[in-house]
Amino acid sequence: MRKTESSSRPWLLDRQLLAAVLSLTLAACGGLPQDEGGEDILGTQEAAASVRLRLMAANTTSGNLQSYDPGEGTRIFQGTRPDVVMIQEFNYGDNSATAIRNFVNTAFGSSFYYYREAGAQIPNGIISRYPIIASGEWDDTQVSNRDFAWARIDVPGPKDLWVVSVHLLTTSSSVRNTEATNLVNFIKTNVPTGDYLAIGGDFNTDSRSEACFTAFGQVVSTASPYPADRNGNTNTNAARAKPYDHLLVDSDLRAYQTATVIGSSSFAAGTVIDTRVYSPISEISPALSADSGATNMQHMAIIKDFLIPSDDTTTASITVSAPNGGESYAGGSTQSITWTATGVTSVKVEYTLNGSTWTPLTSSTSASTGSYSWTVPSSATTTAKVRVTDTSNSAITDTSNANFTITTGGGGGAAVVFINEVLANEAGSDVNGEFVEIVNSGGTAADLSGWTVSDGTSVRHTFASGTTLAAGKAIVVFGAAAGIPTGVTNAVGATTGMLNLGNSGDTVTVKNAAGTTVSTTTYSSSLSGTDGVSANRSPDGSSGGTFVLHTTLSSSGSSPGKRANGTAY
Repeated sequence: MRKTESSSRPWLLDRQLLAAVLSLTLAACGGLPQDEGGEDILGTQEAAASVRLRLMAANTTSGNLQSYDPGEGTRIFQGTRPDVVMIQEFNYGDNSATAIRNFVNTAFGSSFYYYREAGAQIPNGIISRYPIIASGEWDDTQVSNRDFAWARIDVPGPKDLWVVSVHLLTTSSSVRNTEATNLVNFIKTNVPTGDYLAIGGDFNTDSRSEACFTAFGQVVSTASPYPADRNGNTNTNAARAKPYDHLLVDSDLRAYQTATVIGSSSFAAGTVIDTRVYSPISEISPALSADSGATNMQHMAIIKDFLIPSDDTTTASITVSAPNGGESYAGGSTQSITWTATGVTSVKVEYTLNGSTWTPLTSSTSASTGSYSWTVPSSATTTAKVRVTDTSNSAITDTSNANFTITTGGGGGAAVVFINEVLANEAGSDVNGEFVEIVNSGGTAADLSGWTVSDGTSVRHTFASGTTLAAGKAIVVFGAAAGIPTGVTNAVGATTGMLNLGNSGDTVTVKNAAGTTVSTTTYSSSLSGTDGVSANRSPDGSSGGTFVLHTTLSSSGSSPGKRANGTAY
């Protein structure tokens, strides 16, 4: 019987044999990490095609020096055994490479990898069981003694994991929102949308309703349920009264979240580690009950567990990129429905006007084109969405994240005029190439006679009498007529002969003939620091969209007078 069973499941025998050999080999070499004993090696085989991944956000220094020297934080790491930690105040000993390596060896194991930002008083860092294949820091302009530390990690399976360790400022919620907005821009610029993403650390937030969570919500999920301790408390500061610390992941990774299991205890949404209330404390030994109450202990650590696919086969997916919520389209206009797809051959495209009744646009079109030209129906609504679905597997589908609006002519909808794209850092040194693209997504034409475009200093362009912007169309103001590219017809040169947009940041404002502000945007150097790359609304053509680098929307650096995907307005 035993031979028959093993021969019918040879993969199980091979995995067990490999685990045993690996254990013996590591033990013989003295390299077996404390949390990779026989029990955990078998424990990773919870499913033939999945691996448990434990993430932790931890600002758990104690004592008077914002360091891990006193040992309470170290014991918490040893007892909870995370796979990847976003760590704050990453100080130990004399902070030499030898000291930091010794800390990682003691708290996690000699096979763990780490990255620690340089030149910071209280540096952020990442510690990982899996190889760190790239790492670095992004500038936090609001604080001088640390930055945003990031790492790209080769976790099992077809996707890499990007993690960012953050320590936001205590000054005010508005400063934290600025930090969050800047970090989101870095993420949109650098992190592939197909990889996993986690942002973790000490946010210093007084509540979960702070504006920074809206900013973070562009790239990670901020929704409940939230990790909680043994008593159901989700707060993490030393007094357990405020939600200072967070571990936020993108939708791809959140889909694999599972209960955090420690010993015989299970925490459905993850857990907050407070040793003072954890019971039985033996489950997280060698941590002691008093550790979380140590002198000047910063905050409580947060843990979330995930079961991620461990095989390297391509995972099929579809993501709708436009319209994705917030857009306003004129009925009868031609718009592009766009998406990205992986492992999918053909897709069905549909729309709804009421959120429940779906109308097919095409039963099958190539998924690789990523776009479908759509004549918007002349039915006014504020609850429209689109849906794109794999024709061979209806479970692989995506819908607009939020409603968009369809307006109709006549009394059906006013003009909606806004700044959609700004190129401040023109290619080369020809400032004539700077431009501001203005879009009308409303249902009627807008009379732009006497309207102005200004930078942060003064008016740079005044539209001539009789200038109109039709519904669903765009007009572009360039620094000078000489900068208008060949083939771009819906464009004018600035009446002052310049736009004078600052490469390190500026404010662009459009006002009507009465001097009332119609649209304004302030951009930072993160959106104007690359030659020839503009800042563009995301979703493109949406008056409520946030500005991102154009290269995050398409392969081109800019698209004056056209949609971000290159199609005509």
